[in-house]
Amino acid sequence: MSVFRVDVMEGARIALFSLKANRMRTVLTTVGIGIGVATLLAIIGIVQGLNASFDKQLATIGANTLYVSKFPWAIRGDWWTFRNRKNFTLPQVEQIRSQSTYVTAISPIVGRAADVSHGAEQLANVGVNGVMGEYLVISGYEVTQGRFITEADDETTRPVAVIGSDVAAGLFPNISPIGQTIRIEGQPFQVVGTLSRKGKILDNNQDLVVLIPFKTFYGAFGKQRPFSISIAVHSAEEVQQAEDQLTGILRRVRGTPAGEPDDFSINRPEMLANTYQQLTGALYGVAVGVGLITMLVGGIGIMNIMLVSVRERTREIGIRRALGARKQTIVLQFLMEASAVSAVGGTLGTVVGLGLAKVVSLITPLAADVQVLTVVGGVGFAAVVGLLFGIWPAARAANLDPVEALRYE
Repeated sequence: MSVFRVDVMEGARIALFSLKANRMRTVLTTVGIGIGVATLLAIIGIVQGLNASFDKQLATIGANTLYVSKFPWAIRGDWWTFRNRKNFTLPQVEQIRSQSTYVTAISPIVGRAADVSHGAEQLANVGVNGVMGEYLVISGYEVTQGRFITEADDETTRPVAVIGSDVAAGLFPNISPIGQTIRIEGQPFQVVGTLSRKGKILDNNQDLVVLIPFKTFYGAFGKQRPFSISIAVHSAEEVQQAEDQLTGILRRVRGTPAGEPDDFSINRPEMLANTYQQLTGALYGVAVGVGLITMLVGGIGIMNIMLVSVRERTREIGIRRALGARKQTIVLQFLMEASAVSAVGGTLGTVVGLGLAKVVSLITPLAADVQVLTVVGGVGFAAVVGLLFGIWPAARAANLDPVEALRYE
């Protein structure tokens, strides 16, 4: 152990002396590996930021929710097959409510995009949804001012509305929206409440929304539009059991014959996660591949420089071998030199990569979130690259014939 410690200390000293003696070569090699690490970490930082942002967005839907619709969230197959399914009915909603032992809240939901205005202020493509009172529990919204839609609002088809935070900010920048009148496609609605901010999910702005009573929606915009059903269950652990039970109830109340496939889709938030992974998986793979290729180029640069160093120091190696230096001592010296260059480049590249990721997050919609383990991994990976690409030059130096090395000019 003491011999190995001496080899390490002596190898480190000689390696540092060599790097200092060839400053320009060291700088260029360091820059090469640094660019690779910076590229890789910037990409990983953006990827991790996107993943964290999506997980946060997905949490706004709720882990204990189910959404029953004619269409699956990720359509695979013939669109017309789903389009031709029977529409849901309000009696079916009530049968689900009475027969399911897992459902804690249920509400039909129907929607469209519309222009919403107040005086001279106007917002385009606002999501206008018709819902019932229990939708507040299911959606995870909180009422920040006023109240939510009530059963009485729905039964009497009152023209009232609860608006999202972006709608409130856009139409009422300087006054409280409560009691004010907005117009949805020219039809007047009184604002009775405002909703807490939830953010976007898959580019769907959950704050650019207006909620009105379910029956009011059909009275204002026609009864031909099909609706879906949103459901909350007791807990996230019971979602699977609730889905299984709900499947049996829906097949029974919709009269689906035995042996026929379901004529409905039960959607869960995890399906969005799967869709997200499918959409971004290939992109992330290509991006990380580019970073790894850059690292490979940096590693080849280290190998090339180390081979040049071996050739220039052939006589020195011969003298050391003639004086009794062992092969492992020579190998250790050159490996330490290669890994030192790579580690320094990795450290600088890490700083630059984190900076690039942060700049990208500031000037674009892309998020960036680099974890501590990623930073440590970036520097460590750079050092490993130096070790791997330094093995051949180190082995070549150690295997030089001492006599021939001494004759080298």
